[in-house]
Amino acid sequence: MDAFNTSMSLPFSYTFTITGSSCTTSTNSTSNPWMDSRIWSKLPQRLLDRVIAFLPPPAFFRARSVCKRWYGLLFSSSFLELYMQISPRHHWFLFFKHKTLKSYIYRNNTGSGGNGDNRTNCEGYLFDPYDIAWYRISFNLVPSGFSPASSSGGLVCWVSDEAGTKTLILCNPLVGTLSQLPPTLRPRLFPSIGLTVSPTSIAVAVAGDDLISPYAVKNLSTESFHIDAGGFYSIWGTTSSLPRLCSLESGRMVYVEGKFYCMNYSPFSVLAYDIPANNWFKIQAPMRRFLRSPSLVESRGKLILVAAVEKSKLNVPKSLRLWGLQACGTTWVEIERMPLQLYMQFAEVEGGNGFNCVGHGEFIVIMIRGSDKALLFDICRKRWQWIPPCPYLRGGCDNNGEGCELYGLAYEPRLATPVISLLDQLTLPFPSFNG
Repeated sequence: MDAFNTSMSLPFSYTFTITGSSCTTSTNSTSNPWMDSRIWSKLPQRLLDRVIAFLPPPAFFRARSVCKRWYGLLFSSSFLELYMQISPRHHWFLFFKHKTLKSYIYRNNTGSGGNGDNRTNCEGYLFDPYDIAWYRISFNLVPSGFSPASSSGGLVCWVSDEAGTKTLILCNPLVGTLSQLPPTLRPRLFPSIGLTVSPTSIAVAVAGDDLISPYAVKNLSTESFHIDAGGFYSIWGTTSSLPRLCSLESGRMVYVEGKFYCMNYSPFSVLAYDIPANNWFKIQAPMRRFLRSPSLVESRGKLILVAAVEKSKLNVPKSLRLWGLQACGTTWVEIERMPLQLYMQFAEVEGGNGFNCVGHGEFIVIMIRGSDKALLFDICRKRWQWIPPCPYLRGGCDNNGEGCELYGLAYEPRLATPVISLLDQLTLPFPSFNG
């Protein structure tokens, strides 16, 4: 637990700003006999630590202001070991302001002149689907010129924006730690990034957008990074060829049971990368000729395809449907369909602009492009509901819908990610960041 240094600066002042239905008026606890300090003061510290370990992150950081000992729990090896053993998983989401290709081009043409850096992604927006609450969190420690690409195991992966070999940073935003991976070997523009983090390993895949000249890209190859507690590591040494004529326009990958999945366009299909076998293969998408805005999400260990279906010429009503990939790996089964009345409302708001999806645990968020509107679907309860807009997006949307559209990642907040210490074993001289 050496990574938890008592002198580190955290990205917030140990408080979360809360909005949403979770804000309720508290009652006077002093009149409650169950809150008698004479009882609570006699509880063993070990028992108190177990109670605190069950707190969600916002409540934990508020509790740190109670006393000096609770403040130091974030740096206590014994508490963090207990936390990793018993703390419940939180299937949250992390959103960022969406960067368009136009903003990349503008920055690359004007941002090379010194102080013109616009840190549009220096903060993120956490969404708690259980309490329908938004929180804001800072990413000021992340250097400029990086964009969020993926998330797993409490870590957020940031990738360098400039064309060329890509540098990746793994960040734990709750404790403000940064760890750098060695640069990739092949130059790329905007590749798709896959990340999976377990308690004992880190695996990353970078695919597509190979720079074949200063002015042209082509989806040709994949590079893989792996390191685990058993002492095995591969620093971008494992490469594989992508299927011919593939188009990875989604820019993201979804990890499910040893494989990375991503959408292939024109025509629609699903590409799967088998990590142990180091090879790609195609999976035919359901109703592929009639899909619109297809997205892949992971939910409870299963791969789910979410898409709008437009098949009106065959007397089939338009709808938004969810299919689950079966254990055989080639067959899809429809598992849910948005109620028709809700879909009519959704289609009116969406206006043909398209939508993106992200899934985590039992929840799927459907974000309408060019707006701050989003739907939340609870798979277990079969419940659909509109998400209140994020209150931290200032200024609203412009005429092009920019400024309010969000890019989402599945995010599990964790106070401790000790697996990141595996990167300290790599002794190669990587370039360092300043500021």
